Amino acid sequence: MTLFFTNKNYRLLFSASAVSNLGDGVSALALPWLASLITRDPMLIATVAFATRLPWFLCSIPAGVITDRYDRKHLMVGADILRMILTAGLVVCALTIPQPAPAGAAFAAILIVSGLAFLLGLAEVVRDNAAQTVLPSVVAKSDLERANGQLWSIEQIMGAFIGPPLAGFMIAWAVPAPFVLDTLSFALAAGMVLFIAIPPRPVVIRRSVWREAVEGMVWIRSHRVILQLALMLGVMNALGMLVVTILVLYSQEVLGLSVIQHGLLLIAGAAGGVVGGLICPKIAAVLGRRSALHCALVVWAVSNALLALVPSVLIVALALFLEMFAALLWNVVTVSYRQRIIPDALLGRVNSIYRFFGWGLLPFGALASGAIVVMAEPDLGRALALRMPLVIAAVGSFAILLYGLVWLQIDEE
Repeated sequence: MTLFFTNKNYRLLFSASAVSNLGDGVSALALPWLASLITRDPMLIATVAFATRLPWFLCSIPAGVITDRYDRKHLMVGADILRMILTAGLVVCALTIPQPAPAGAAFAAILIVSGLAFLLGLAEVVRDNAAQTVLPSVVAKSDLERANGQLWSIEQIMGAFIGPPLAGFMIAWAVPAPFVLDTLSFALAAGMVLFIAIPPRPVVIRRSVWREAVEGMVWIRSHRVILQLALMLGVMNALGMLVVTILVLYSQEVLGLSVIQHGLLLIAGAAGGVVGGLICPKIAAVLGRRSALHCALVVWAVSNALLALVPSVLIVALALFLEMFAALLWNVVTVSYRQRIIPDALLGRVNSIYRFFGWGLLPFGALASGAIVVMAEPDLGRALALRMPLVIAAVGSFAILLYGLVWLQIDEE
């Protein structure tokens, strides 16, 4: 943690990330749980997840142009303030929408929650892209792996280790409570980012959004490895959303967990992220980029197989630990690699295009998860139908593993 104590700007960025991710972790459990209190319909619950992730498909590329055009610090502050306001809207929803809602009112209630979730996702796209592109301006290139590892660790500690169980206790006390905390966390994060001193960037000659976006597309197309990593990530994230979307119902109806127990279960994934953030930079240094990514794919495939095959709380906890560890290893290698080789003037646009491919399939994975359960339930019954998205995710993860072992090539220097 030397960087934290010696680099004031990194300390502020790190602290803002910790606070905002605490809020994110609280809402990550609270939002789908609120949806499950309103309705038990898998498609309606999947609609909330779809709305949350849809901005990554629709707005990633324009967000990259915006990130390269405007002050990245101000974009982060503005996005956090907008998220604060929108989360206050969720407080109102939690206070006023019946739980469960009558059959005729559930659809309208979910639409309102989904609309707020979409706008929150839109602000997240801009904020996250600006935050990732600002890091190379805050730390030296030689510290990127270490800084990314620490940031991923604190994100996991706050967003997955502390946030979800805290949300579980808060929902058990009062359903609106976690959204109140989320609102305050965004306000505090915005204040911290405001005090970061970032070196001025060269004046950018503004042209049409399309022309600037095309420059990023041309760059990423000419760098095959970056494009390959983005496409692989897209499939991996879509498969991951099959699991994440249905987990809130799987946890309640198959594992028999309460909201507090579900929050505690998610700690296992957070632990994998914390451990991964601490040791994955060293693993990448010892194994090299290519072998480290292969290792991440193997661990990820095994975790999905465990989730699909064994409906046990302990095995699910182990699988979530391994899944998040693999994600951290993948991200430490690939994010640092991008930050090193992408020119600063193009960093926002290329990162946004990368995320368009890598995150754009998230909303469709969410919808597919709900649809799979709805289609499978008449023949398989509710319990087996809830497991089908996990089975499909497991099969897909082994297909990605095979592809990566054979075709993934990445420079070691």
